[in-house]
Amino acid sequence: MSSIKIESVVKDKNRMGECPLWEERENALVYVDINAQKVCRWNTVTNEVQSVSVDARVGSVALRERGGYVIALGTRFAFLNWEDQSVTTIVELEQDKTNNRFNDGKVDPQGRFFAGTMAEETEPGVRARHQGALYTLFPDHSVVKQLEQVDISNGLDWSLDCQTFFYIDSLTYAVHAFSYDEHTGTIANCKTVYKLEKEEQMPDGMCIDAEGKLWVACIDGGRVIRIDPETGKRIQTVKLPASRITSCCFGGKDYSEMYVTSAYDGLDKEALAKEPQAGEIFKITGLGVKGTAQYLYAA
Repeated sequence: MSSIKIESVVKDKNRMGECPLWEERENALVYVDINAQKVCRWNTVTNEVQSVSVDARVGSVALRERGGYVIALGTRFAFLNWEDQSVTTIVELEQDKTNNRFNDGKVDPQGRFFAGTMAEETEPGVRARHQGALYTLFPDHSVVKQLEQVDISNGLDWSLDCQTFFYIDSLTYAVHAFSYDEHTGTIANCKTVYKLEKEEQMPDGMCIDAEGKLWVACIDGGRVIRIDPETGKRIQTVKLPASRITSCCFGGKDYSEMYVTSAYDGLDKEALAKEPQAGEIFKITGLGVKGTAQYLYAA
């Protein structure tokens, strides 16, 4: 095993950093700060962080084939033009659920954008159950609801052979697998891949590596874990210097670096004093495994 190194690369602290993705064309890491209502881009060459403020909590961002980004914010899908900072709504959903918002999202192997919703807490630790759903935004801007009765729609990715869709609804404390039809984008036949252990806390964001293993960010667990979806076993744990670890992705010129987002919202003054790096973005090197490039939304 090569020696693993962890460093903080983005010191600008995020209230709720999420949905990191590597953008090759910009040599940049793109991510969101959900609670600050911002889409951010860290240029790894200049070390500069730029951001675009939006008018609602933004759960996820993905790359578009024709440049710019597709985002899921509030309860709508929209395009974000980085140059003029404009946001153009594609479609609004769940207008009857005023307490819901979009959370994590990712583009599938055929260029469709999958993203899911969740109910916000009405007070700390209190939220309406089973209010969320998982949606697919097709390149023609049509939308299909894939799942309903979801609590917190979260991490997602696809197997390397494009036969399986991996998905996290956080309050199940598990990673699930569905059969996936690449041609239609439909999912079916849910089964449990991995149940988190107590010290791993709650699963959040997720990505797949070039060996077909899953990496899961454990919010309040202060770690990312590597899961073998074939055996259902955890095969690696990497602990980080912040407890609220939210998501992860591979990046860098050969996709050998892992980038991990974190949050400081949800920590009280005492906890923040013990976690000076809460909300920063970390780079892990020396994992000995690479990731794969992000898929682009095909519109």
